[in-house]
Amino acid sequence: MNAQKRLAIFERLAIAIPHPATELEYSSTFELLIAVILSAQATDKGVNVATRKLFRVANTPQAIVDLGLEGLESYIKTIGLYHAKAQNVLKCCMQLISLHQGQVPDKREALEALAGVGRKTANVILNTAFGQPTIAVDTHLFRVGNRTRLATGKTVLEVEQRFLSSTPKQFLQDAHHLLILHGRYTCTARSPKCGVCCIVDLCEYRDKQIHPVLPPAGS
Repeated sequence: MNAQKRLAIFERLAIAIPHPATELEYSSTFELLIAVILSAQATDKGVNVATRKLFRVANTPQAIVDLGLEGLESYIKTIGLYHAKAQNVLKCCMQLISLHQGQVPDKREALEALAGVGRKTANVILNTAFGQPTIAVDTHLFRVGNRTRLATGKTVLEVEQRFLSSTPKQFLQDAHHLLILHGRYTCTARSPKCGVCCIVDLCEYRDKQIHPVLPPAGS
């Protein structure tokens, strides 16, 4: 895919999605970090339901530590893998208190050293909270990158590196959210909505699902 086509794709996505942002609900960098940790293999909607209640009573590292494991689990038990996630969240909070004065660090190495935080989560925090031009590749971005040919690769890291090297600079900051929202609502896994896609003529997907619009019955 050439640079001109890439630019056109991001220009159209930016028009179609004028306010690209995470759908996780948060009011601080710490709340965002906890929400992203909880969102692994879970929906943003499901995480929001749980964190609305959790953050009302505990929205600092110390407050969550004070809840204890059982207390924390009582708020997030509707989220998949909640027991393991609760353990990670508690350990992460303890690390934030002991190593970072209760603040979320803005460096990749420090973030990835926290319990429950891998490269993808670190990228989300660096981008969304600290305004760094990182691209977190989840299942949506991996699919969209390979399907459209915007960024192909056999591994998440390969796709991330291709996105970083080929995305027009003016769209690097918003690329993650533009692509995840496009993948979540239009370029879906099983039945991509190619017929209403704003980049259908630019996308290089070989099996586009474009169905003709049929006239109303009796016309």
